[in-house]
Amino acid sequence: MLFYDAVNPAPNPRRVRIYLAEKGLTVPSEKVSIPKGEHRGEAYRAVNPLGQVPCLKLDDGTVITESVSICRYFEALNPEPPLFGVGAQGQAEVDMWTRRVELRLMTPIAMVWVHTHPLTARVVPKQYTEFGESNRPRIDTVMREFDTALTERQFLDGKGYSMADIVLQTTIDFAKFIGVDMPEDATALSAWYDRVASRPSAAA
Repeated sequence: MLFYDAVNPAPNPRRVRIYLAEKGLTVPSEKVSIPKGEHRGEAYRAVNPLGQVPCLKLDDGTVITESVSICRYFEALNPEPPLFGVGAQGQAEVDMWTRRVELRLMTPIAMVWVHTHPLTARVVPKQYTEFGESNRPRIDTVMREFDTALTERQFLDGKGYSMADIVLQTTIDFAKFIGVDMPEDATALSAWYDRVASRPSAAA
């Protein structure tokens, strides 16, 4: 087994590292340099033709891509402590919140990153800056939605720390990296962030 990883600020590999830290699991890993373009190189594409990091190559040669899918694989093998919810309802709720983060928040953040950031300017054939900037109000709106949801709960699913919190944490940290901060008056979201950032796994 080999986990193909990438250093911060790449949010998706970090999701897996935080998850593994929460589980107390150690997996053989190999760093893939995104700045050097190794994820687009022939050697890595032979493993993952999509050229995206992370991925997990199993002993039989099977390759699992997508960060949440990799974590689900480990969850099936190591169910305690549960990070994908307990029971049908619990699992559905964690999945729901995870999807909300990915689709409603990470998507506009990615558009700002791709179309406005100087680091992507050298690799993106054409940046549509006006379109990228138009996503900033959307990010603010969605962050406020999460702030409202966290007003009366410690973690996203209302039961305990889960994969949904990991995905939101890494998304917010990546947003900070590209210059998009949480709204100053989003006090519940800020308090939630302090809770997850204080966990030892946050250093992953």
